[in-house]
Amino acid sequence: MSGSLVIAGLGPGSEALITPEVSDALARATDVVGYIPYVARVAERPGLTLHPSDNRVELDRSRHALEMAADGRHVVVVSSGDPGVFAMASAVFEAVEAGPRHWRDLDIRVLPGITAMLAAAARAGAPLGHDFCAINLSDNLKPWDLIEKRLRLAAEADFAMAFYNPRSKSRPEGFARTLTVLNEACGDARPVIFARAVSTPDEAIRTVPLTQARPEMADMRTMVIVGSSTTRIIERAGAPFVYTPRSVPA
Repeated sequence: MSGSLVIAGLGPGSEALITPEVSDALARATDVVGYIPYVARVAERPGLTLHPSDNRVELDRSRHALEMAADGRHVVVVSSGDPGVFAMASAVFEAVEAGPRHWRDLDIRVLPGITAMLAAAARAGAPLGHDFCAINLSDNLKPWDLIEKRLRLAAEADFAMAFYNPRSKSRPEGFARTLTVLNEACGDARPVIFARAVSTPDEAIRTVPLTQARPEMADMRTMVIVGSSTTRIIERAGAPFVYTPRSVPA
């Protein structure tokens, strides 16, 4: 029996933002593997076994999924957002590279999803309308010195920036340091978008100047987008539109 492994993105939260391709893969799956809250988004049904696991066990989760696929199961590894953006796709391929040779011959596919970054940007307008970068502010898998270097270089290059994992309970100081770096490097009041729990009932969008951004405005459910020096705000009766023009003056 030939098994398969699909690494799928469930989008930012709303069922409406799961792609038909991912829904089809879940309908065919015999096993779904992933972090507890993501697996909880998959409906139970006869013939499907759910394998939720705790955070920070990505490689163990990946090996388990690969072993089941090698045994002929049809496995879906789920991530929120897109599985290739700070998520499970890279962990699975890391396990493939270090694992037994026959894992490389498995039917493995990555199915894209709508990222939290893109969902947040769409809610605000088009703040990523020109060159931008995405930075994971967690220092679990890389040193803070590298994060700070990338922040300063991104600010020097005048990118719009999207920040994942800005502020956890265990390391609340990281985002405070991020804001300090940005205020020093940018020296202006470019807009900062705090987009929390986008596409869920808890969604909240707030836009403030960089000089007024505070650490407590973000948590681990918040996507933070910082505009470039050219990013514009269109004021109106409701929430403003925030966009970055498609061109930069010479």
